[in-house]
Amino acid sequence: MTKRNKSNSCRSNNDYSLQLTRWFLIPIAAWPRAAPSTVEKISLQAHVLACYLLIVVVMVPCFLYMSLEENDIQMKLNAMGPLSHWIMGTINYWLLLTRSNDIRECVRHMENDWRLVQRADDQWVMLRYARIGRFVAAFCAVFMQSGTLLFQVVKAMTSMPVVVGNETVLVHPMTCPIYSKFVDTRFSPANEIMLVVQILSCFVVNSITVGACSLAAVFAMHAYGQLSMLFSWLNELVADEDKGNEFADQKLAVIVEHHLRVLSFISRMESLMQHICLVELVGCTLNMCLLAYYTITNWSNFDAGRMTSYFFVYVSMAFNIFIFCYIGEILTEQCKTVGEKAYMTDWYKLPHKTARGLLLIIARSSNVIKITAGKLFQLSIATFGDVIKTSVIYLNLIRTMTST
Repeated sequence: MTKRNKSNSCRSNNDYSLQLTRWFLIPIAAWPRAAPSTVEKISLQAHVLACYLLIVVVMVPCFLYMSLEENDIQMKLNAMGPLSHWIMGTINYWLLLTRSNDIRECVRHMENDWRLVQRADDQWVMLRYARIGRFVAAFCAVFMQSGTLLFQVVKAMTSMPVVVGNETVLVHPMTCPIYSKFVDTRFSPANEIMLVVQILSCFVVNSITVGACSLAAVFAMHAYGQLSMLFSWLNELVADEDKGNEFADQKLAVIVEHHLRVLSFISRMESLMQHICLVELVGCTLNMCLLAYYTITNWSNFDAGRMTSYFFVYVSMAFNIFIFCYIGEILTEQCKTVGEKAYMTDWYKLPHKTARGLLLIIARSSNVIKITAGKLFQLSIATFGDVIKTSVIYLNLIRTMTST
């Protein structure tokens, strides 16, 4: 394979692994571009401004409605869930935009990894984990977009009576209620216009969440694939006795260099995702609690469409948290396993100097890079269980407060 063909193949493989993530982030102008022109910069800024306006025009009037207009605690709780989802999206959007350079560096790191791979077996391992990353990203997108948009559409399709003066009119309820002094949604066409704006705004907020989740999944699966390659190299470090081990030093040098390279990528990924993970962890805990509360309070007036939408949104948020926690779990365990794999090699067949070099790998593996949520919580399966338990505790607290 010529150098040009190899370069094109590496770029093609990297594009394949990042394709879905790029599709999710381009509509919200969060995909980083290398050296954009002046016209592109202006276009991107206008794109970002438009996305922010779509979010703010829903979030701010809803907050004013809760603060200044509505006095009923039940109605405030009904608005709190959607409002918190918009607030989470706003924070994560800002984080994605401000960390665009880190995203670009991770993408460049991945492309270099594809370029450095030499053996067909190693390339097959990388492609296998790239497919897993794509599958997780697609699964997250389907659940998140379909769940929350279904929630919006189901609520918009219903109608409720509202007294205006001496008349009773039917209006479509808002998922995020609007402050009446901002726009009075009791009248047409303001009601229909704001419904469309909320659906567009919901798509933007969902794309932010899906983009963040897919970034974490693709980066984590890439790192997982690199560590799997490292395990196979460690297994091949000791050659058959009849072949000798004269190249063991060179092999070990490559292994150590690759190990440090993978740890550098994981460290950069943790720095990029930690605040996003914290927002998702806190926000989804609150939203899962509120969704369970909505289900309980609406159970007596059973509505199949509404209950289905609650179920889908709950599952999508639980799945998002599970993905972040599972990623943190497998990367932590995989980093620990490097030292175990080095110890389990037939190191006694190696030259003494080379065998002592394995101690460096074992020592470095004992200092594990942990994927955290804002340096406060380590992401693991146990953390996912804690999120579910915490949401149930908050649910019981809300039910106690509203029933008294």
